[in-house]
Amino acid sequence: MQTQNAKFSVGQLVAHNLFSYRGVITDVDPTFQGSEDWYDQVALSRPPKDEPWYRVLVHNAVHETYVAEQNLAIDVSGDAITHPLIDVYFDSFDNGHYTSNRRTN
Repeated sequence: MQTQNAKFSVGQLVAHNLFSYRGVITDVDPTFQGSEDWYDQVALSRPPKDEPWYRVLVHNAVHETYVAEQNLAIDVSGDAITHPLIDVYFDSFDNGHYTSNRRTN
């Protein structure tokens, strides 16, 4: 899925600018879709809500994160992500990008 005006897309490898982890994007929201409570408690850098946000599987972890676009950069390592849900979202990894044959919204 490519959301208009989004800098990143599903399957793309990214790195978090503040917390130095790598991951892969599994979903793109054109604007913040979380609750106000979550934003107030978790999004301490107060990123803009009216710009794209991404769901990211975190490399060598079991969780995913919800990250504002301003906190992400392209991961240039080209290395695959290790995560227990990687096969749920993606079918293959080629040339530094994950792809899926599954239909999405």
